Amino acid sequence: MGTQYDLYKNGVTADSTVVQTEKIQAVIDKASAAGGGVIVLPKGVVLTGSLFFKPNTKLYIAKGATLKGSDDISDFKVISTRIEGQTVKYFAAIINADHVDGFSLTGGGTVNGNGLRYWKAFWLRRKWNPKCTNMDEQRPRLLFVSNCKNVLIANVSLINSPFWTSHYYKCEHLKILAVHIAAGTNNGFTVKAPSSDGIDLDVCQNVLVKGCYVSVNDDGLCLKGGKGPTADKDPNNGPNKNIIVENNTFVNCPALTLGSESVFTYNVILRNCVVNGGRVFYLKMRPDTPQKHNYVSVYGITGNASTFFEISAWRQFFDLKGHKPPHSSASNLTIRDCNVHCKTFIKIDSSDQYTLSNFTLANLKIKSPGKTYSVPDFIGNLQLKNIELDGKDWPAR
Repeated sequence: MGTQYDLYKNGVTADSTVVQTEKIQAVIDKASAAGGGVIVLPKGVVLTGSLFFKPNTKLYIAKGATLKGSDDISDFKVISTRIEGQTVKYFAAIINADHVDGFSLTGGGTVNGNGLRYWKAFWLRRKWNPKCTNMDEQRPRLLFVSNCKNVLIANVSLINSPFWTSHYYKCEHLKILAVHIAAGTNNGFTVKAPSSDGIDLDVCQNVLVKGCYVSVNDDGLCLKGGKGPTADKDPNNGPNKNIIVENNTFVNCPALTLGSESVFTYNVILRNCVVNGGRVFYLKMRPDTPQKHNYVSVYGITGNASTFFEISAWRQFFDLKGHKPPHSSASNLTIRDCNVHCKTFIKIDSSDQYTLSNFTLANLKIKSPGKTYSVPDFIGNLQLKNIELDGKDWPAR
């Protein structure tokens, strides 16, 4: 990975009580100025605010080492950044890499977002103002990688993020391998970690997510890309395409969510994953945003899920901004070869604001005791083949 820059040999100390952002950033800048290299955190805990990786720099957190985020928001810079489907001024993440082709985060260690104080503040604010948005309570993400090619995030733990855990914007050729992601009540706390999405892919293409464990208090893996009635015309937005999500375990969070800030989806595969406690496949059809989801395949799923397949309108912070409601669509969706126990098999809502067509559900063994389901006959060209629901053919022949 190039020249090694051991943090402890460059002025940083193994101290979990003192914020050392400036010292760590100085090492990153030194490495970049010398042509690049890998920033190495050996064993121990180091506390930091927002860090910005430069061209040709990488991060290696050794097994037994923890990079811990400050729980004081003043330790994070306010920058122009991408968040919730828009480009705005907001707080930088703990780790930021923008236009850093070849960036990697590896090593077997941990990035701890130290989110408890932020979570408590969020829920207190929501209690005081139920209409407050996710961004109203000031909190950083754990990892934000943007405008990068050939990115590798592998063999690390990303835990207790104050906000989204890992966010990738306009990245190409991205690999996320054997990453452990957990937050909030799914990581031993009694407080839920609001909006702690595990992996957010935002206008990304050619992505592999493999062998990961994700257990957060929001979406496990979510495809984003923009929101609003003119989102399809904004050059900052765009499609997520050519994405494979395989051999992962999702616990108490949706495995694959399209939305709630999503415009175009093309050629996405979720396969051979275990889903326990959350939804398997969830389309959030936002009535104020034009969406087109095309060619999505889900197969080889096992586990005990809450809902197997859901399509419904998502109206949180709904705003047409004076425009007419746009029309959306989802087509060429295939779900096959799954064996899942769930509370709800399918929940698909009809709407005059979106069109559903060319769906195939085949070779499914579903257990959803005590419930009956009608065929969603408003889906154009719906193919149902060899579906067993609670030991009986569905629909009944």
